[in-house]
Amino acid sequence: MKEKISFNNNPQSYWIASTPASNYSALDEDIKVHIAIVGGGIAGISCAYMLSKEGEKPVILEADHILQGTTGYTTAKITSQHDLIYDKIKNQMSFEFAQEYANANESSIHLIEKISNELNIDCDFQSESAYVYTNRDEYIEKINKEAETAESLGIKASVIDKIPFNIPIKAALRFDNQAQFHPRKYLLKLAEETIKNGCIYEETRAVHMEKNNDGYIITTGQGKKVTADIVIIASHYPFYNKQSMYFTRIYTERSYVLAVKTKDKYPGGMYISYEDPGRSLRSIKTDNGELIMVGGESHKTGQGEDTSKHYQALAEFADNIFTVEDIPYRWSAQDCMPLDDIPYAGHYSPDTPNLYIATGFKKWGMTSSTASAIVLKDLILKGESSWQDVYNPSRSTVLAQTKNFIVENLNVAGQLIDGKLSSLPDDAEIKTGEGKVILKDGERVGAFKDEKGNIHFVNTTCTHMGCELNWNSAEMTWDCPCHGSRFSIDGDVIEGPAVRPLEDSKDTNTIQKLFKENF
Repeated sequence: MKEKISFNNNPQSYWIASTPASNYSALDEDIKVHIAIVGGGIAGISCAYMLSKEGEKPVILEADHILQGTTGYTTAKITSQHDLIYDKIKNQMSFEFAQEYANANESSIHLIEKISNELNIDCDFQSESAYVYTNRDEYIEKINKEAETAESLGIKASVIDKIPFNIPIKAALRFDNQAQFHPRKYLLKLAEETIKNGCIYEETRAVHMEKNNDGYIITTGQGKKVTADIVIIASHYPFYNKQSMYFTRIYTERSYVLAVKTKDKYPGGMYISYEDPGRSLRSIKTDNGELIMVGGESHKTGQGEDTSKHYQALAEFADNIFTVEDIPYRWSAQDCMPLDDIPYAGHYSPDTPNLYIATGFKKWGMTSSTASAIVLKDLILKGESSWQDVYNPSRSTVLAQTKNFIVENLNVAGQLIDGKLSSLPDDAEIKTGEGKVILKDGERVGAFKDEKGNIHFVNTTCTHMGCELNWNSAEMTWDCPCHGSRFSIDGDVIEGPAVRPLEDSKDTNTIQKLFKENF
């Protein structure tokens, strides 16, 4: 690297910075509705919009403000190219399932473009080709097989041996007729359209749900009740853990993005490397000129010692390819990863006809969320969907992923035990802007020192299932290494599955209490 690049600003998403904040009211009374959707990200908003167009009046409950979760921190690639997925689905499931998956994601690309045109949304929608590239000989055959399978499914795919960057490659898979856009510009308009025939409540966190005859009663953090005939859980990580125990079938990863201003003109296309460490490239058109998005550096949430190193690694990668002038934006995102790489969209479990779920979009939420919204809309209104089998949350292939299930849940168990047994310093010195886990008065606490010299103490036991939190230096948050919950320096929930802030004091029965509440 020519010269170490310093960051002169705090992490901030370009998508959020370049759009106005939403301002929907919080729920302040008990209500009865036909369809309640928990979660105001791309899945929840898209599904609500589609249902409202069919005459339904869906109600969205959003814990914070809509489109400020993972949707506001995405790379916003609208693509059916999800790494190398189609040959895997064909071999492990069936050709028919691979066809369903291809049809769902290709249709989602076209639907986003169609809606953008119909509503005249200026969301920077732009057709691009998508590429997966590799510099390893052992992956060339995989890329060739993926291209062959994709073409047999009707996707325009080809293999090439060069990409227009100073990156050595052995092969690259190209999908044509893919796209990119500004996700919040698109989805804020869909939200506006939805409230013409529905309603959105912000700062209304769903914290509990129980069955009520044929429907459900949702309790919010303010103690208000929402009685609904039908409930859709679209809260990214499911807030409701009963019966199907999704926390055993999902793990979370964080990845990082820089939006870089360079002297170089971007050659077009959307790129991602197949091997680790992953690297992703696309362009962004802004009012101040073109930015190049450089992404990658995935790791499990709450695991890893110095998360700030990931931004620096991306800066070094960018500087080796481009003439970097500035890095005005940088951010990170959290993704829910399913065991068999396919999202869960459909009935929450086989015996819950009025409860639906959409989650596990891996790192491909733009098309996967849209496809999931279509599946849920069709299941609710028609009782069936053309793609319901491949997305079925209770599909047999999920249960067949025994190895992945054991590996991921042993990892969770290890994090839980290690967190409880780790040795800690007593009242260690803490620098400004630093967070540490220390022993204070014999108890494990998290401490963060702000710029004014004030120290913020939190109980580091996650309120989801009792795992011990770790400090995230890149985002200045307390993150759970077990299931991905994230908390502010004062213990407020930033990201679920936790729904309650950190406890004020230690309780020797905390783990047992949390375990009972979640089963």
